[in-house]
Amino acid sequence: MIDPRPVGYVIGLLVALLGVTMVFPLLADIIEGRGEWPVFLETGIITVLAGGLTALSCANSPRDGLSIQQTFLLTTGVWAALPVFGALPLMLGATELRFVDAYFEAMSGLTTTGSTVVSGLDDLPMGLLLWRGILQWLGGIGIIVVAMVFLPELRVGGMQIFKSEAFDTMGKILPRATAIAGQISIIYVALTAVCLITYLGLGMSFFDALVHAFTTISTGGFSNYDASFGTFSGLPEYAASIFMILAALPFVRYVQMVNGHTTPLFHDSQVRAFIGTIAVLVVVTSLVLTTIFPHHWEQAVREALFNITSIITGTGYASVDYMMWGSFLITLFFFIGLVGGCAGSTACSVKIFRYQILLSSIRAQMRRIRTPSGIFTPRFEGRPVGPDVMSSVISFFVFFVVSLGVFSWGLAMTGLDFTTSVSGAATALANIGPGLGDQIGPSGNFAGLNDAAKWMLTAAMLIGRLEILSVYVLFTVQFWRA
Repeated sequence: MIDPRPVGYVIGLLVALLGVTMVFPLLADIIEGRGEWPVFLETGIITVLAGGLTALSCANSPRDGLSIQQTFLLTTGVWAALPVFGALPLMLGATELRFVDAYFEAMSGLTTTGSTVVSGLDDLPMGLLLWRGILQWLGGIGIIVVAMVFLPELRVGGMQIFKSEAFDTMGKILPRATAIAGQISIIYVALTAVCLITYLGLGMSFFDALVHAFTTISTGGFSNYDASFGTFSGLPEYAASIFMILAALPFVRYVQMVNGHTTPLFHDSQVRAFIGTIAVLVVVTSLVLTTIFPHHWEQAVREALFNITSIITGTGYASVDYMMWGSFLITLFFFIGLVGGCAGSTACSVKIFRYQILLSSIRAQMRRIRTPSGIFTPRFEGRPVGPDVMSSVISFFVFFVVSLGVFSWGLAMTGLDFTTSVSGAATALANIGPGLGDQIGPSGNFAGLNDAAKWMLTAAMLIGRLEILSVYVLFTVQFWRA
């Protein structure tokens, strides 16, 4: 039988830590003076007590490391439990959301999806706006640690190919996770600080710069305004595009740079493919937009760069309603949302490296067809791709497509139209943010959906953020028998 105490101990500590972070929106509400601060005082105390008591009740657990089963439970359990407490201020605060809506919003924040059910953002108290930004910022750093520490060990979706670049964690999961989280945290905070200073220099208020720095570096996309990033047109869009790209690059390369090794970042095939993909897409989109913005080529390039970067990284900001750009670009935006950034970054979706491995496998297979007597092996980063990695990558693609179909069908069964169902499933599973259509598109939100649809989308956010298979494995009989 799986001992749940080590899992409960870690989750309890993280819940308590989440409660401690509520002091920051509390202070923001005190400074604003609208009398909203008691909400964060109450929810902070509840969260710290719940987490602390859980950790204490599990403190007698063995400290000799986590088994594979416990690691799977921990990975999913953290992302399922934290939104429960992250939802409390949204339920008791000015938004007064029902639990289904508050949990949806908190899950969207912690998974850095960026879909929202909240309207009237412009008039919300500063504390709630800051809290939404904090949720995404914490979710961003959390997913980097999961991607670099846990998923390579769990052999999920081909992530084991990065095992040699991460750390040997199995059997010593907590101390090794602490070591890697320390290095990542410094880099993550530094990027956030530079982004904050840049936004301030471009004219944002301190509060807007802080929240948008949180949601840019986490590639989350929550904004303080219903118009999203359209409130800050011009130079801030260029700055946001740069920082979204930086956040979507593998953080292990930043760790190497800090330790004096700069060449791996520039030689990383993921990085080159990712930036090259953005460049091609921006050129194509800009050419199309010049027909919409005649004599305004700078605006066409800027809107193309910003919105392409926002969607491919899964940030989910919108500077304009791109539903007005025509069917070609709408279709293009749907598919680029399924590309994603680099592994080991805050970006989400399928990830560039899986497409690279898939294409390498296709090339190898075509060579075998042309030369049956030859031996051709798929390669990634100059290294042979083993059968286990290839099997994991193919399994990921299969489960992603099947999940997309199942969630789309489920959403349609609740009465949603085809565009809303398919794009809603895709945006949740790929953690993108806005969907397509009048209801959940860049000019709308998810508030008008029925409760069944919201619960399905919430589940899809969790499944997609944790690379699909690490969640599905919990529903197999073999997992619990192991």
